[in-house]
Amino acid sequence: MRPESRRHGPAAPEDEDDFLEPPSKSSRKRDMQALQDLGEQLVALSPERLKKVPLPENLHDAIRAAQGFRMEARRRQLQYIGKLMRKVDPAPIQAQLEAFAGNSAVEIARMHRLERLREQLLEDEQTLGSIAETWPEADLQVLRTLRRNALKEREAGKPPKSFREIFRVLRELQDASDAAAEAATPASDEDAAEEGPTP
Repeated sequence: MRPESRRHGPAAPEDEDDFLEPPSKSSRKRDMQALQDLGEQLVALSPERLKKVPLPENLHDAIRAAQGFRMEARRRQLQYIGKLMRKVDPAPIQAQLEAFAGNSAVEIARMHRLERLREQLLEDEQTLGSIAETWPEADLQVLRTLRRNALKEREAGKPPKSFREIFRVLRELQDASDAAAEAATPASDEDAAEEGPTP
């Protein structure tokens, strides 16, 4: 009688792994490009938003460096960021970026509000008073100079460099204000939790 050539019963768990093929070269390339794209989204963030993304220190520093680079140096830095991204879990990063995107309607409204404020400043220098009330830390001398330069640029038909700079300054003031407000909220919640329920 011939011995049976195959065993009966369930296959060993590792048998299934024998049929798994390693990722193809094109699949690896797609994954690397996806990580580099994610890195580009991070480079595009404002410093205040970047602080909210869970990143290791070396990756955070690389992104901050890329924000100051231009042209070829920026391209090389983005490749380096892509390499660093391979060593981190992209899921929490993606989740935070999606949270930012979910606030896009609020963000658009905020941008429009800042744009209107910029126009009001150009029309009337007294707007600096309301800016000082909203953001006491604002450097009014800088804004006054930018306003004067923006008006000169507009009259001369030059590129609106100072006009854009006014918006950047206002946005940074708003970002810092929002960050301070968000930082204060969890602290008060924790205090309430520590006190416990009122008897």
